[in-house]
Amino acid sequence: MESHSRSILKAASWRVIATVVTFFTAWLLTGTVDIAMKIGLLDTVIKMGAYYTHERGWNNLNFGKVQEAEYQI
Repeated sequence: MESHSRSILKAASWRVIATVVTFFTAWLLTGTVDIAMKIGLLDTVIKMGAYYTHERGWNNLNFGKVQEAEYQI
């Protein structure tokens, strides 16, 4: 099972990449850096929480997981 801190770090690193993409897309569409930054920030906050919740939810499902042996020789 993945730790909470690992899930948070994964979400944060992905959000950096996704925020840059969102910022440049918003800048391209609006032509305004200020509005693009606000859109990027709001998008980051909302989607980071959604991603974390999604990851933790999938971690609680057994679907597709392989059970590890309690011990190995």
